[in-house]
Amino acid sequence: MNAESESTMSGEAPVLEGRVTRAPDQDVQVSSSSALTSPALSYKQLVKKTASVEAAAAVPESEAGTEQSGRTVYLTFDDGPSDLTDEVLAILREHEVPATFFVLGQYAEQRPEVINRIYDEGHAIGNHTYDHRYDKLYGNFQDFWKQIKQTEEIIRLITGERPQLVRAPGGTAGHFDEMYFRLLHQAGYRVFDWNVDSGDSRRRGVPASEIVQGATTPVAGNEAIVLLHDGIGHEETVQALPHIIAYYKQHGYRFKALEPETAPVQFRVSGKLPDRPAPSQQWIKDHIAGNAALFAPGKTLAIEFGGMETAFEPGEYDNVNGSLYVPLRALVERLGGEVAWNQHSKTVQVRLGGAAWQADPLNGLLSKPGEPPVPSGVHLRGGAVWVPLRDALAFSSHPVRSLTASDTELRVIAFGASIF
Repeated sequence: MNAESESTMSGEAPVLEGRVTRAPDQDVQVSSSSALTSPALSYKQLVKKTASVEAAAAVPESEAGTEQSGRTVYLTFDDGPSDLTDEVLAILREHEVPATFFVLGQYAEQRPEVINRIYDEGHAIGNHTYDHRYDKLYGNFQDFWKQIKQTEEIIRLITGERPQLVRAPGGTAGHFDEMYFRLLHQAGYRVFDWNVDSGDSRRRGVPASEIVQGATTPVAGNEAIVLLHDGIGHEETVQALPHIIAYYKQHGYRFKALEPETAPVQFRVSGKLPDRPAPSQQWIKDHIAGNAALFAPGKTLAIEFGGMETAFEPGEYDNVNGSLYVPLRALVERLGGEVAWNQHSKTVQVRLGGAAWQADPLNGLLSKPGEPPVPSGVHLRGGAVWVPLRDALAFSSHPVRSLTASDTELRVIAFGASIF
C-alpha cells in the first residue's frame, strides 16, 4: 500500500466480481463496468511540453488496438492542485484525454484558477478531503465528514457544482471500516480507490520509466483506474504521462473521467482496524439523512434581493408544507450581509439589506431592536440555524414580492429587486 502525501459547512460496497493482478497490495472489490458512456471531449491542440522518457515501454505497432476493444481507462490524479497541474492539463488537452482530479481543499483555496481550468476543460473533480492528514481523518467518522464537507463547499464556490466523487487519502484499505463506507454511501457520495498503482508516490524521486511501468500493469477485467499524482514533487509523473497515454491508446482503451454512475473499485475492509465510536443516531439524522438530496435532480431556488441574486440547489433548502426553509448563515452571507452567533444568549445577530435583527432558534422567535419578538419556524438542525425564507426576507426589509415556478426552478423576488 503506498502512502500518499498528506470550518465546516454544511456504501454499500459493490459485489466482488473480480480481482486485480497487481497494483495495490490489498485485495480490492471490483465492479463489472461503467453504466454510461461519456461523450468525447473536444480540445484544441497545444504545443507539446513534455520531454521524452528513454526507458518508457514502447508498444509495437502490430499490437496497437482500437477503441472497439471495450476496454476503458480512467486516469486519476491525487493531491493537487499544484504548480504541476497546469502541465498535466496541457498534456491531457494535447492528447484529447479526459481525467479525474481528486483535489485537496487547502490547495483548491490557494489555486481556484486551476480548479476552474480543470472544470472548464471537461475533467471530473473529486473530493480528497481538506488537508490529507491521517490523524485528523481516521480517528472518527465525524472528523472525516467535516473535511469532506469543507472541501465540497470550497469547490462549489469555485465551480458552482458539488463533487460527488470521494477518494480517501492513502486509500480506504487500513482506514475505512464498514461504517465509513455505509454512511458515505447513504449521504450520496461515490468512493473510489484504484486497481492500477503507478507507484509514483512510493518514495521520493521515482523515475518516469518506473512510473510508466507501474501505470501500465495489466488488470483483470476491462476497466483500469490508474492512481497518479499531480501534487508537489511529482515532476516525473508529468514526464511519464504522455507515454502512459500512448500505451493505453495503442492497446485500444478509451479514456473516460469517473462519474457517479461508474461502478467503483474499492479495497476490502481490513479486520485489524481500531475500534472507533459510531456517530449518534441524531447526528446521522442531522448530517447524513438529507445529504444525498444535494446530488438528486430537483428545482433550484433562486432569490433576487436588493439588486443581488443567489441560488440554493436541491438539498440546500427545504420545502415544508409549502414553506421554504434555508440555512440562515448561507442566505445572509450569499446576499452580502453579516451574521454572528451570540454564545451567551444562544441567538444569531443578523445585518442584511440595511436592517438589523435577531434570530432565536431555541425558542423559534425573530425580533428587531426595540420590538417584541415574533414567532417563527426558525430552528437548529445539524448545528446550523434554518429559517423560513419569507420571514428572513421580511425582517431584512425586503418582503417577498412574487414566487414563480418552472420545471427546473423556484424563483423568489423580494421587494427592492428588479423584476426585469
